[in-house]
Amino acid sequence: MIFETKRPRTDLALELSDNLPNGVEVKNSSSGDFAVTDIHLKSESAARSVGKAVGRYLTLEPKDSFEMIPSNADEYSIGLADKLQELLGNAKSVFVAGLGNECITPDSLGPRVVSHIFATRHIPTDAPEIDTEGLGLVSCAAPGVMGQTGIETSEFLGSLIEKISPEAVIVIDALACKNPRHLGRTIQLTDAGISPGSGVMNSRSEVSKRTLGIPCIAIGVPTVADAGTHDEPLMVTPKNIDKLISTSAMIISGGINKCLHTGLSLGELRLLTA
Repeated sequence: MIFETKRPRTDLALELSDNLPNGVEVKNSSSGDFAVTDIHLKSESAARSVGKAVGRYLTLEPKDSFEMIPSNADEYSIGLADKLQELLGNAKSVFVAGLGNECITPDSLGPRVVSHIFATRHIPTDAPEIDTEGLGLVSCAAPGVMGQTGIETSEFLGSLIEKISPEAVIVIDALACKNPRHLGRTIQLTDAGISPGSGVMNSRSEVSKRTLGIPCIAIGVPTVADAGTHDEPLMVTPKNIDKLISTSAMIISGGINKCLHTGLSLGELRLLTA
């Protein structure tokens, strides 16, 4: 009799690294104050074997938890900006989407990040006297979840992208992990897009370059961990989740803003988005 192996409920490629097939490229480096693990799933067969899409998965691990705002928060944002630029390439017109339900704390990371993004797409038209040297063309939105809107995230984003024609999209979403030590201590970036809710077995339509037609970079932090069994699924979240979300959102929004608006300092960007 053949028994099916239970695939762990996790969005982190790092947590599948023990089972990676031959031929997958894994590199270790650093960026700012982050330790970085870069897992590149190059073939469809390799990706299928671990339940992921083809692409690069960069895991950024800080020295400390994001429970409290770290003294080196700027270094974390700059390190994230460097890796985001590596995946994003030369795109100047970028749409930033914050996925998730802002009314449920563990699922509110995306909307919280978007609330601190410096949107500039309107400036050349509405305020042409403003010098936009060093600024990207950035727009953003938090589309909510299908239970609130009745609209699939991919449908919402696809319609907006068709209208505003950005060169790339960045999506931010809360993730699930299997190891509780990754809660609030890991940021994952990937150019493979995302299937919202996949880590908690509530997967919605894929949001990726394949479905949207432009490069799609997904950024997330684990906010829930799998503590269940095969028969009794159970996802848990830490008691300090509000602080983890707040600090993670600050670091990620800072990294995105710094990546897209190279002419401004992090201090200036925070004043503009407070």
